[in-house]
Amino acid sequence: MRGWWRDLTDLVLPTECGGCGRPRTVLCPECRAALSGAAPCRVRPLPEPPGLPAVHAAAPYTDEVRAMLLAHKERGVLALSGPLGAALAGAVRAGLRAGLTADRGGRAGARADPGAGGPVLLVPVPSARRAVRARGHDPARRIALAAAGELRRSGTPARVLAVLRQRRGVADQSGLNSRQRMDNLAGALEVAAGSARLLRGGPVVLVDDLMTTGASLREAARALNTAVYVAETREEMGERKIGTRSKGANSVYRAPEMASVHQAREVICAAVVAAPPDSFAINRNWQ
Repeated sequence: MRGWWRDLTDLVLPTECGGCGRPRTVLCPECRAALSGAAPCRVRPLPEPPGLPAVHAAAPYTDEVRAMLLAHKERGVLALSGPLGAALAGAVRAGLRAGLTADRGGRAGARADPGAGGPVLLVPVPSARRAVRARGHDPARRIALAAAGELRRSGTPARVLAVLRQRRGVADQSGLNSRQRMDNLAGALEVAAGSARLLRGGPVVLVDDLMTTGASLREAARALNTAVYVAETREEMGERKIGTRSKGANSVYRAPEMASVHQAREVICAAVVAAPPDSFAINRNWQ
């Protein structure tokens, strides 16, 4: 009810720009350009945590963009989910293109082709339950839904899979350095029971509103990839048992290598609305 009421008031009451405060506009042209005026690109935190998938961001986390994300997240300005979702969709497209280009160059990335095997699966990094209750909504999930809609309108099939859950509480991340954040989040996320099977048939892209140290995206990727590995191992073991029984009964033998024809997909990239400016600079220096 609370989220529905906020949606309604955003539609009927005068508003102000989420970036600069200009009255009677959700997002002024200048702030919209700050959010989506530049092409999304690869970003890398420093230090870059091991296990972090390739991350693409739409805009640097400065001034107007910071104000937009805080307005959406903390003040419940839900009308911003549309432009934030459009920016996130651009970062998703950039990540998919980069993965496909890498594959054509003979490296990993075959599963980054959004036209191969099913829709793009956007998996949002979950907020803590207490934060969702306090805010009345889950910002990353809401932006992910808007991004999926934007992708579909532009011809890329996409859906949101909110399959990640917090399996334990974590300390407040503010004031923690990169190492402390990784330790704080280690093992904190898991895939909801029975949900690994949903990660089938399309490229998996982790999404969030903001990347700072990369610790949250790293932990989310670990949880997803672990669930995929466990599900496929169990499936393969089951297929091997079936194959052994069939062979003993002189039936057609199902080879073990056929066990994972319908494999779940591991995370192929991550996309965020914004990242610190220095993560963009690092990207340029490393190219």
